[in-house]
Amino acid sequence: MGTGKKRKLHDGNYRNKAPAPKLAKPPQPTKPKPASESKKQKPPPVIEPTIPFDPNERILLIGEGDLSFARSCVEHHGCAELTATTYDSETELFEKYPQARENAEYLVSEGQGVLHGVDATKLTQKEIRKGQRWDRILFNFPHVGGKSKDVNRQVRYNQELLVGFFRAASPLLAPDGTIVVTLFEGEPYTLWNIRDLARHTGLEVQRSFKFQSEAYPGYAHARTLGNIEGGGGWKGETRPARTYIFQAKVERQARKRETPKKRKREQADKSDGEEGWD
Repeated sequence: MGTGKKRKLHDGNYRNKAPAPKLAKPPQPTKPKPASESKKQKPPPVIEPTIPFDPNERILLIGEGDLSFARSCVEHHGCAELTATTYDSETELFEKYPQARENAEYLVSEGQGVLHGVDATKLTQKEIRKGQRWDRILFNFPHVGGKSKDVNRQVRYNQELLVGFFRAASPLLAPDGTIVVTLFEGEPYTLWNIRDLARHTGLEVQRSFKFQSEAYPGYAHARTLGNIEGGGGWKGETRPARTYIFQAKVERQARKRETPKKRKREQADKSDGEEGWD
């Protein structure tokens, strides 16, 4: 018989010795991965800016502030036939925006036109009306200034400015020309109802898109009241803004020749995609 060692238990039975159970190790704290090793998030898609003109087109700029936008169009976008206008006289302009003098001199040296004292609602200057019509007429951030502290009155004043501008600019357009207006987003600018104002003057929205100031190097938004010492803590070029492109409405006679079904379908398509590209 075998003589293997056995251990007597308290109940009088004999059993082989069982191995001691292994204790589980407590979980070890994990060290956070360095930022370089963590999963990189994809950057937001870059939206290519929309430039609402071709450098070879005849371009008329209305209500320029310090002429930095006009200069950028020539210097960085190669515009070859551009005329920039300012509401202020030359003396007033250089007093309000000292930097405008250098911009004006640059434009003239490049063979571009600069006109002062031009009312956006009365585009009657012979330099504007002579020769071929304009392919693009741009009015960036139209505003009458602080005429009133009453919001309703201020809205009405700016609506009158836009209506007057649309009526004055439309006859100056080439057959396929467009009027381009850029406004800040949000109130009070949305209260102006620029789409309705355009419709009342025979224009319709072709498309609209986000205005990206970085597409115009050197451009800085100029306030109506002029430069503020220290900048005033406000930079308009960083505020969300939207550009609207308007064209003349389709002739009524052409619309009459269309079938009601086709006209209804086109209206539905336009209402769906009127905003254009963002």
